[in-house]
Amino acid sequence: MNGAKRKWKAVIVDDEELARALLREMLNGHPEVEVLVECGNGMEAVKAIGEHRPDLLFLDVQMPKLTGFDVLELIDRNGVAIVFVTAFDQYAMKAFDVHAVDYLLKPFSRERFEAALERAKSQEAKKAVDPAELAAASRPAGQYAERIVVKDGSKVSLIAVSKLDYAEALDDYVSLVSEGKKHLKQQTISGLELALDPALFVRIHRSYIVNLERVARIEPYGKDSKVAILTNGAKLPVSRAGFARLKALLDDKK
Repeated sequence: MNGAKRKWKAVIVDDEELARALLREMLNGHPEVEVLVECGNGMEAVKAIGEHRPDLLFLDVQMPKLTGFDVLELIDRNGVAIVFVTAFDQYAMKAFDVHAVDYLLKPFSRERFEAALERAKSQEAKKAVDPAELAAASRPAGQYAERIVVKDGSKVSLIAVSKLDYAEALDDYVSLVSEGKKHLKQQTISGLELALDPALFVRIHRSYIVNLERVARIEPYGKDSKVAILTNGAKLPVSRAGFARLKALLDDKK
């Protein structure tokens, strides 16, 4: 269907009321776009997007508790054209450009808004956005995730990275072990690795990332393999390359 003739259902997400009002005002000139709901935080957004199934999503990035990237991880993004609305600096803009996503940099003009809207509508939401990769690329060098968002049914949990013991790859999921509990998250272990501080977390095996502070000791296991014994008693396999990385980091901490 032609983007100029079809009807578009939109959701606006921003924790600032004035920012939501500005977007709503600019959309008033587009009778083909119906604003279904406005959300002031990420939790509201996840619920509203699941209920209303919008075609267009205007999504603030920097919000308390759940960021815009977190929201994207928690929703079904199929068929949704996303326009990020952000006050990020120019460093993060490069990440958006590389991933070819639509964005509005606050403060934005009506002309810039019109261009982003038309671009989002014309693309018919066909581009795939990996929110974890985009979040990692948008962070300035030396900044890493401080918590991980996990959805289990309708329940959303925030796991502090400092409390993460280790992560295990399970096909397209990762099992996150923290404070004696296991949380399943749909994400690749490589994507998770990008978000974690490499000075604190190490990929010891193709299927395992471990928190260095949880490693009690490393023991031989069989002829040519090793195993990491954690402070909670867990035993994780260590590959040859993983052992080299682990040993280098542990030596640096001495």
